[in-house]
Amino acid sequence: MTLRSRMHEDLRIRNYAERTQRTYIDAVARFAQHFGKSPDLLGPEDVRTYQVHLVQDKGASWTMLNQAVCALRFLYGTTLGKDWTIRHIPYARPATTLPVVLSQGEVLRLFEKLANIKHVSMLLLAYSGGLRVSEVANLRVADIDSERMMIRIRQGKGRKDRDVPLSPMLLILLREYWRIDKPRDFLFPGARAGRSLAVSSIQKVCRAAATHAGLKKRVTMHTLRHSFATHHLEAGTDLRTLQILMGHTSLKTTSRYLHVSAAKLRAARTPLEFLDDIAPSA
Repeated sequence: MTLRSRMHEDLRIRNYAERTQRTYIDAVARFAQHFGKSPDLLGPEDVRTYQVHLVQDKGASWTMLNQAVCALRFLYGTTLGKDWTIRHIPYARPATTLPVVLSQGEVLRLFEKLANIKHVSMLLLAYSGGLRVSEVANLRVADIDSERMMIRIRQGKGRKDRDVPLSPMLLILLREYWRIDKPRDFLFPGARAGRSLAVSSIQKVCRAAATHAGLKKRVTMHTLRHSFATHHLEAGTDLRTLQILMGHTSLKTTSRYLHVSAAKLRAARTPLEFLDDIAPSA
């Protein structure tokens, strides 16, 4: 059995998502290609040299660098059983950036530029439920529960199921979409029978709508998820509830949206107001 096949089996045994499996395998393949050797012939110093190469020569982003780190840690720590992985393959520190968020007015402008009912349904689902683009693509007709007014998200990030509320307005739209397109299995089927619409196709629809709406921000499907979270906080939703709705494992992940909630920021007083409190009246 090849090392690639063995690593692939180890990933499947541990129930890693298919996308993660591909990402890890591809990252290890690039590592091996860089040295022209099988990874089992390489060691800690080679891993360090490769990390330096990614940073200095490739200008790799934090995401790309940590994908390589996760893949190599799994390969050497799990598949090859080396005990030096934690010590010699450190994670990179992430850059602190704020997510792009649309105002509610911008969200409306975005949806106004969508004429195709399938496209409207996809993007409105993402925004109203805080769904990831992969979760939108994988939705099935049976996941829309009109009795409970819930949407079942199956095997989201981390292989977790969750429910999110189904808006009555969205239900009306989805019923009209179903009447016109009559999807049978996947809610948004692709061109090939039995397959869902590709994630890249959904992203393309979102970018085109943002361009037509004249939005200056860089808008992706994940921008709708960021906007969902921020608008919930501005409406008074507590962090714990939002964490469940978004399917976050850690509350720390959810709390980052506190930094982009305009309502929360506006509620904070400035130091000038403190001075005004103690200033003598005329």
